[in-house]
Amino acid sequence: MERTTLGKTGLQVTKLGFGAMEIRGPRVWNGRPVSDSESERILNAVLDCGINFIDTSYDYGRSEELIGKFISRRREEYILATKCGCTLVDHGDHDETPHVWTRDNLLHNIDTSLSRMKTDYIDLLQLHGPTVQQTEEGRLLDVLKEIQATGKVRSIGISTYLPHIAAYIESGDYDTFQVPYSALEREHENLIRAAADGGAGVIVRGGVGRGEPGAGLGLADRWVTWEKAGLDELLEEGESRTGFLLRFTLSHPRMSTTIVGTINPNHLAENVRYAQKGSLSTEVYAEAKRRLDSVGCSPVV
Repeated sequence: MERTTLGKTGLQVTKLGFGAMEIRGPRVWNGRPVSDSESERILNAVLDCGINFIDTSYDYGRSEELIGKFISRRREEYILATKCGCTLVDHGDHDETPHVWTRDNLLHNIDTSLSRMKTDYIDLLQLHGPTVQQTEEGRLLDVLKEIQATGKVRSIGISTYLPHIAAYIESGDYDTFQVPYSALEREHENLIRAAADGGAGVIVRGGVGRGEPGAGLGLADRWVTWEKAGLDELLEEGESRTGFLLRFTLSHPRMSTTIVGTINPNHLAENVRYAQKGSLSTEVYAEAKRRLDSVGCSPVV
């Protein structure tokens, strides 16, 4: 499994990471039911296949708990990232996840996450999508540095997006940025380069277009873009659409890792197979971007 340096953290991460939101369970954001045995199987399969970067969040339902329950004994095998600023509020048949941008909540988040995941440190703690105003008003960067100084957290980052990301990049305060990106969602394409040029690691979420239409988070409107751009014509024989999307994401020269989630071991194995094939050829990558540009799917800045 190919590895790269996660920016200023110095961590060597596999370019294919695992997004643990898929094991959140049904109480959060209409997640799929997932049993303990399914969670145990997929988490251990992730490590067995060589993936060493796992991303989760305080508000991903049972995700942190299951990581602690089933792979904390293998802690030395993976780099662990989670997010803060989150809450889980019981609404009877489901949990709501409002953000609370206070020092007390961030301190609660980190201590709860450490306990759930049965570890004494997190490799990367990320703010979970605050606006610039929220970050400044809550003095959130100071709180992250306070937590980092305790040794509970090794590096600090932020999960963010337009229009806020430009100011965060310019600040130079964060070791990593997590951003949405794929061939079907190219708005942040140039900002990935800008973040990396500033020394930060870049974690891509949504790198396979959130799956095929009807598959969990797959969004049909994005696949209309695929059809308009005629990307099926660029597939290698036997190559799946999601396999092509993964390789497109991996072709971005400045991304560090892309987190792909699944509870299906067969899907995991397919993701690994395509990741091992690596980037698209220079010619196919350029043609895909040309076709996407022609149908209005382009970087924003």
